[in-house]
Amino acid sequence: MKRALLAGFQAGVLAGILACLGFAATAQDEVESADGAVLRGLDKVNGQTVDIELRSGGTTAVFGLEVALADCRYPADNPTGDAFAFLTIREKNKPEIWFEGWMIASAPALSALDHARYDVWVLRCTTS
Repeated sequence: MKRALLAGFQAGVLAGILACLGFAATAQDEVESADGAVLRGLDKVNGQTVDIELRSGGTTAVFGLEVALADCRYPADNPTGDAFAFLTIREKNKPEIWFEGWMIASAPALSALDHARYDVWVLRCTTS
């Protein structure tokens, strides 16, 4: 129940943020779900980065984290346009969720992972 309320709240916040940034959805501005996403991970201790391609519904390891991608969406009229992805991120083999919600490729700081050592953000959706 708490998670459902949080996801609903985050979706409302995301819509408000997108509207403030000029991404207000209209009938002409439809989005489509992609097959997956390309994410970038950063180990803040040693400066190492890695790019990962992840299919929707999949989970992968990014350094010491497990990242699950529920969905990646993009503007229907511009597949290479701004992506936003719903991610769930936790440390490996631990139940605590560090991040769950929508991340926006063009504004990763608006909804970011708050972890002392690692960072993960969305680069783009993949359509094939």
